[in-house]
Amino acid sequence: MSHRRSGLGRGLDALIPIGDSELPASGVTQIPLDKISPNPRQPRANFDPDELTELASSIREHGVIQPLIVTQGEKPKQYTLITGERRLLAAREAGLNSVPAILRDVSDQELVELALVENVQRADLSPLEAAEAYRQLAEEFNLSHEDIAVRVGKSRVTITNTIRLLKLPPAVQKAVAEGHISEGHARALLALSTPQSQSAALQTVIRQDLNVRQTEELVRRLSGEKTRLPPKAEQSPEVIALQGRLRERLGTKVSLNRRRKGGTMVIHYYSDEELNALVDLILGEEL
Repeated sequence: MSHRRSGLGRGLDALIPIGDSELPASGVTQIPLDKISPNPRQPRANFDPDELTELASSIREHGVIQPLIVTQGEKPKQYTLITGERRLLAAREAGLNSVPAILRDVSDQELVELALVENVQRADLSPLEAAEAYRQLAEEFNLSHEDIAVRVGKSRVTITNTIRLLKLPPAVQKAVAEGHISEGHARALLALSTPQSQSAALQTVIRQDLNVRQTEELVRRLSGEKTRLPPKAEQSPEVIALQGRLRERLGTKVSLNRRRKGGTMVIHYYSDEELNALVDLILGEEL
C-alpha cells in the first residue's frame, strides 16, 4: 500500500495554526498594513475581485480570523508577507489599519515553497502559475522534480507535466490562462513539434470547440499518424473507470484494449522527461 507524502503540506499546517485554541497568545502581533510588503515569490498572479470583495465584507464584520505569516524585511519594522495575500488585500479593501500576524524567519526558497503549498492546498493556482512556481524551485534553487514533488505533495509526473506547459508559445499559454482551453488540451498540443504548428492547432481547437480527446486526434493527424479506429464494441463502465484511475495515477492518457483473451494497455507520453517519470513510477522507484 502506498503512503501519501505530506512534505511541506504538513509543515504548512504547523506553520499556520488553525483555530484559536492552537495559537499561542504570545505568537501573534498586530502589524500595520503599510509595513507589510507582498511576497515577491508569490506564485499566484491573479485574484478574483468578487472573492476579495466578499472576503473584505467578512473581515469588516468578523475581523481577520487567521493570522498572516510574515518575515522580517530589509529595514527595521518592515515585513515581507509569506502567506495570506488574499487576507492582506481584503483587509486593505475593508479599510483596516493593521492585521494579526506571526513572525517567522525563512529563506528565499521557503518563501516560494510556503506560498506555493498554501495555494496548492487550496486549489487556488492556475496550471501556468503552478508551472512557474515549480520552475523557480527547479532552476533557482536547484531542486529536482522529485524534490519538488515531496514538498508540495504531488507526483513527479505531475510536476514534470506542469512545468512542460511553459514550453508552449505565448498564444497557447494565454488561452490556458484565460480558460479557453484546459491543461489537458495544452498538454496534447505539446506533442506538435513547432510553436507555429501548436498555435495553428490551437485556433482549430477553439474554432471547432474540440474536447481533449478530439484535440489528441487532431494532433495525431497533424503529426502524420493514422487516426485510431474506434473500438468495435463499447467499453464497459468498469474498463472506463479503470482507465480513469490509471490516467489519474500516471498523469497521462491510458488506453485499455480488451480482446477475447487478454488485451493491451497503451500508456501515452509526450516527451523524454515524461517517459522517465513514468518509468520511475511504474518500476516503483521513490518519487
